[in-house]
Amino acid sequence: MSEPNEGTTLRRALMGVLGFQVLLALLLFLGDLGEGFSLPGRGGDAPGLEQPTAPGDQTRRFAPTRPAAPGVTPSGPMPERLVLTERAGAWHLSGAIAEGDGARVARQIAAREGEGAPQTLFLDSPGGSVHDALELGRAIRSAGLAVNMEAGAICLSACPYLLASGVTRAADPEAWVGVHQHYFGENTLLPAFTAVSDIQRGQGLVMRYLEEMGVDPRMMGPALMTPPDEIYMLTREEMLEFALLTEEPRT
Repeated sequence: MSEPNEGTTLRRALMGVLGFQVLLALLLFLGDLGEGFSLPGRGGDAPGLEQPTAPGDQTRRFAPTRPAAPGVTPSGPMPERLVLTERAGAWHLSGAIAEGDGARVARQIAAREGEGAPQTLFLDSPGGSVHDALELGRAIRSAGLAVNMEAGAICLSACPYLLASGVTRAADPEAWVGVHQHYFGENTLLPAFTAVSDIQRGQGLVMRYLEEMGVDPRMMGPALMTPPDEIYMLTREEMLEFALLTEEPRT
C-alpha cells in the first residue's frame, strides 16, 4: 500500500480545519437561536435565581422566562415582548425585549410626549435583543425620562441598557439587576472568524452606548466574564460605582 503524497496530506489537513470551523460556527448558530441551547458553560452548577446573593457570590442560572424576582409572588407570566402601559402618571415597561420592540415602543413614547406626559418609566424585564435595547434606550434618553425599578422587579441581560438610558436612574433595594455575555449578529451559518468579529463589534457598540449614557463601561467587565446561560447579579455598591444608578428610589 503506497504512502499518501504531500498533496493528499495537505488536502486532508485543510479538510480537517474546515470541518472544525463549520462545527464551531454551527454551535454559535445554534446558541444564537436561543431556544434552550447555549455554548458550554457553568449554568448547570450555578445556584438558581431564587437563591440570595452576596458580594463575591453573585452568579446565578439565567432564567429568561422567570416572571418575577426571588421571593416575590408573580402576578402573571412575563410578556413575551415589551408591553408599555401608563399607570398613576408613569410609564411601566415589562416583558422580554423582542426584535422590533425598540422602534415600536419608541413610537408609543413619542406619541405621548407633551404636556401631561409621564416623566418616569418603571422597568421589569428579563432582557432580550441587545440591538432593540440600545435603540429604545436612546429614545428614552431623548424623551428625557427618569428610569426606576420597583421592589420585586427584574432587569437582566440586555435590560440594564434600558436602565442606563434614564436621565436619572433608581432601583428599589429589592429589585434585581444582572448582566452577562450576549450573542450578536444574524441567525445564519457563518465562518467562526466572522461570528467572533460580530461579537467584538457588538461589544464595542455597547461600550460606546454606555459612555453616551454616562455609565462606566467597566460594567462590561462582569458581563464579559459571565456565560450567556448564567447571570451576574450586580450589587447596589457596584451599580452606584458604575453610575448605573444615580439616586435613591422614589417613595
